[in-house]
Amino acid sequence: MLMAMAGMIGTGIFKGSGDTLAIAGPSVTIAYLVCGLILFIVMVALAEMAIAYPGLNMQHLMHKAFGFRVSIMIGWLYWINWMIVTVVEVLAAGSFLQYWFPSVPLWVLAGLCGLFIVGINLFQVSLYGEFEFWFAGIKIGAIIVFIILGFLILFGVIPSPADPVKNIFGHGGFFPNGFGGMIAAFLVVIFSYGGSEMIGLTVTEAKEVEHILPRVIKSVVSRVALFYILPILIICGMMPWSSVSATESSPFVQVFETVGLPGVPHLMNFVLLTAVLSAANSGIYATTRTLYSMAERGEAPGFVRILSKHGVPLGGMALTTGFLAIGVSLAYFSPAQIINQLMSIPGFTVSLVWIAICAAELKLRPHYPKMPFFKMAGFPYMTFVGLIALILIFISFVINRANLVGTLTCLAIMAVLIVISFLVKKEGRETESEQTL
Repeated sequence: MLMAMAGMIGTGIFKGSGDTLAIAGPSVTIAYLVCGLILFIVMVALAEMAIAYPGLNMQHLMHKAFGFRVSIMIGWLYWINWMIVTVVEVLAAGSFLQYWFPSVPLWVLAGLCGLFIVGINLFQVSLYGEFEFWFAGIKIGAIIVFIILGFLILFGVIPSPADPVKNIFGHGGFFPNGFGGMIAAFLVVIFSYGGSEMIGLTVTEAKEVEHILPRVIKSVVSRVALFYILPILIICGMMPWSSVSATESSPFVQVFETVGLPGVPHLMNFVLLTAVLSAANSGIYATTRTLYSMAERGEAPGFVRILSKHGVPLGGMALTTGFLAIGVSLAYFSPAQIINQLMSIPGFTVSLVWIAICAAELKLRPHYPKMPFFKMAGFPYMTFVGLIALILIFISFVINRANLVGTLTCLAIMAVLIVISFLVKKEGRETESEQTL
């Protein structure tokens, strides 16, 4: 549960909330709620398939539903998605360090953070889990404290100049940029929620998955909705949404600077640093395991299957570290805009992965060897709702001129992956449960 939440609570909320507020104002809370409902459908679909076919992770399920070519495209798309997310998280960690070291270049600080995260992932998985437990625990605890402090300030228990009603409704209203502004914020919101698929990757390394998954999904979705929506409402109540900077420090730090609580901005910045390092930690785990799974069927270079004596995929770690270094080096050329530019791309890739998950459930459900005890209520209608909503959201991304860079990048990635899927020859051995239906 901590790993799933760790993947979802990172730069998207702590840094990206500044972008979503600039796009949609207070109405972004509705965008978080709608995407939270879609997230629930996707997670239930993934959990249902994982229980129906025990031992298969997300990559295996894509292979079973759609065959080799779609599997290799989704697999590499998923790796690219997590690779970009990890770069964004590491860059965000560097930007939070700049709060204390403003004269040090972003790429240097981000590089140091990247080395730290790679070092953690070189340990065996039990030690990785221990680090992730503390990382995730700190940031979840911090959001709870932020919510409590925020309500104490908004209700006047802690004196401050904040005027909640005026801040939320007095600067252009709840929909300052109209309904279209709220829709435009979905790109960053879906990026923020991306990470729920981590459950699909941890299935093969968890015990008693039949009992764990339902509990995890029910608790993660409800808590993430609260951990996103309540903090955004508090930020909007404590300061005008139009005063929140998307390029400076985190909005979580900015609100405490505004109300003037001594020392709290520094403490919050430390917690946020820990939070994005946690999300980057999850990203490294996801990318290396995805590569290893793909290499088993010849969908990735053979060297990524090299394991250490502790079971760490060293080949995948080397490839991931190389791309992480390239991503961090981009901050040398465009330190001011690089985070915002990169953050738009995973919104596209996450949408496509979620679409594939919903489509896979629709394809596989009639062929389950045994109907799992945990399944989608209202199937196939609920799954269709999630699938159609995601397709419409994706189309809205593509036709929005503001997303031109992200759109072109995503389309270029898909074009390359389609070509690769026809060039790579099928290798490896399928088990009976993995065979395409």
